[in-house]
Amino acid sequence: MFGFEYYTPTKVVFGKGVESQAGELAKSFGGSRVLIHYGAQSAVRSGLIGRLEKALDGAGIFHVKLGGVVPNPHLSKIREGIQLGREHGVDFVLAVGGGSVIDSAKAIAYGLADAGHDVWDLFAHTRKASACLPIGVVLTIAAAGSEMSNSCVVTDEKTGKKRSYGDNLSRPKFALMDPGLTLTLPDYQTESGCADIMMHTMERYFTNGGNMELTDALAEGLLRTVMKCAKTLHKDPQNYGARAEVMWAGALSHNGLTGCGSSGGDFATHSLEHELGGMFDVTHGAGLAAIWGSWARYVYKGCLPRFVKFAQNVMEVEPGGTEEETALKGIAAMESFYRSIGMPTNLEELGIAPTEGQILEMAASCAEATGGKRGSAKVLYQEDMAAIYRMAQPHGKQ
Repeated sequence: MFGFEYYTPTKVVFGKGVESQAGELAKSFGGSRVLIHYGAQSAVRSGLIGRLEKALDGAGIFHVKLGGVVPNPHLSKIREGIQLGREHGVDFVLAVGGGSVIDSAKAIAYGLADAGHDVWDLFAHTRKASACLPIGVVLTIAAAGSEMSNSCVVTDEKTGKKRSYGDNLSRPKFALMDPGLTLTLPDYQTESGCADIMMHTMERYFTNGGNMELTDALAEGLLRTVMKCAKTLHKDPQNYGARAEVMWAGALSHNGLTGCGSSGGDFATHSLEHELGGMFDVTHGAGLAAIWGSWARYVYKGCLPRFVKFAQNVMEVEPGGTEEETALKGIAAMESFYRSIGMPTNLEELGIAPTEGQILEMAASCAEATGGKRGSAKVLYQEDMAAIYRMAQPHGKQ
C-alpha cells in the first residue's frame, strides 16, 4: 500500500426533509448573502426552491437565484453567476441539483473569491486557486459525487473544451441529502448516475502500485451494491431504499475513500469521456459506460491481477481458464450489466458516430488536457487514446 491523506470536511445531513436545515447551516458556515444556484425549472415547479428560500428567510439570510445550468455546465453561465454574485455581494453559494450544478457553483465560488483573474485559468491549469467562497449542496441527483469531492468539470461551449480542476478549497461545507428528491428522475438519468458512481470507484480500483485489502473490500462492496440497486430502480423507480443506497454510494465513491492506499487512480476513462462530452454534449455517465469496455480491453494485460480480482469479486465470474480469460469474462459481464440497465456499451449505442478526423481531434485534445499521458492500469498516450476511440465504434469491438 501507499501512504495517503484522507480529507473529507463536508458535513452530511441525510434523510427525508433535510433541506429545511439549509438556512441555519448556511449561517453556521458564514453565509449572510446567498446565491441559490440550480438547473432546470423542475426545482422551482416542485417547490424545492421555494422551501429553500423559506429556510433562508427563516435564518435572516439575503438570497438571490440563478438557474439554467445544463449538463456539462457552461462557462458562460458560470461567468453570469460571478457577475450576479458581485452585484449582490454574495458570500455563500448554495448548489441545488446534481454534479453539473455543483460544479458550476464551485467555479462561481472560485471566481467570486478571486476577482482579479479569469476563472477559466484554473481549468486551463495556468494558475492555482488562492481562495473559494463557502459552498453548500442540496443534492437532487445521485451521480457525480461532487457534493463531497474537491473537483469540478466545466465546458467552454465556444471551444468545446471540457476541463476539470481540483482543489480542497472547493469541498462543500455541507451536503443535504434527501433520497426522496431523486424519485422523479427519468430512468436514463438515474442509470447514467449509477454508471458515473461506479466509474469513480473503478477509476481508483484499476491501478498499478499500492492497494489495501480494506479499501478493495469497500470498493467492491460499493460496486456490488450500486449494481443491485441500479437493477432495482430500472424496474421500480419509486424504491426509496434503493435511492438512498445509491445516493450515499455517490458521495463515498468520489470523496477519496475508495482510493485510500492506492497510486491515486487511473482516470483515463474520465479523460476520454470529457472529450466526448465537450464535442458531442453526451450524458456523462452514459459516455463513461460507452467507452469503458474498449478502455478495459485495451489496458487489461497491463493490470491483469486487478482485472481478475474484479471479475471474481465484483462480477462473480467463476474461476477457471487462464487469468486473461477470467479478466475478459469480467469485462464482458460488466458490459452485460450496462445493457441490462439501458446504458450504452459503444459509441453507436451512445448515439454518436465520430469521424476519423474527430477521433484524432479528441485524442489530441485529451493528450493536451492530461499533459501528454494518462492512466495507471496502462499509461496512455495520444495514439493510445485514438485507438480506444476507434475500438469504441461497433466495428472496432474485439
